[in-house]
Amino acid sequence: QVQVVESGGGLVQAGDSLRLSCAASGRAISTYAMGWFRQAPGKEREFVAVISRVGSSTTYADSVKGRFTISRDNAKNTMQLQMNGLKPEDTAVYYCAASSGFRGLPSMVRDYDVWGQGTQVTVSS
Repeated sequence: QVQVVESGGGLVQAGDSLRLSCAASGRAISTYAMGWFRQAPGKEREFVAVISRVGSSTTYADSVKGRFTISRDNAKNTMQLQMNGLKPEDTAVYYCAASSGFRGLPSMVRDYDVWGQGTQVTVSS
């Protein structure tokens, strides 16, 4: 089973950029679709973006489309989320997740079987 750890969160101002990273260990991520989710206080965990096993396909939540970019480097066993034009409503804990049993682009929490501990992103206005 793969393990994942997120990094790169922080406190920024509206309009700034951040780059989140997800480092995997224990197994190659090339057999997993990889996704980012986020959870704000008092809200359910929500889908942000997903990238296919070989990185050829991506899907984004409407709320981040055009501002966030997901990418992966299977040779380095890593995944990234470039976040531009951050807004206060992007404030949340961001989670890296891996899906082994879904061959498409999973966007539901239940489709993922491996989760990181999360990294806090706070955007001030």
